[in-house]
Amino acid sequence: MMPLIYAEPGEPQIIKKIGGSPEVKKHLEHLGFNVGGEVSVVSTLGENLIVKVKESRVAVSDELARKIMI
Repeated sequence: MMPLIYAEPGEPQIIKKIGGSPEVKKHLEHLGFNVGGEVSVVSTLGENLIVKVKESRVAVSDELARKIMI
């Protein structure tokens, strides 16, 4: 298990765990990040990641990406 920040771009990954406070977990759930769901890194922009989750592209910060374990 490793944080999403270290995923190879373009490789589909399965979310195994979401860390952080209850507010952070709820925010990530609203963006489409759920345990067991598929996610893939599209690209990096500075300290942000562009990720594909549930047929949408979402930008997440380095800090949030470290809370998503794959």
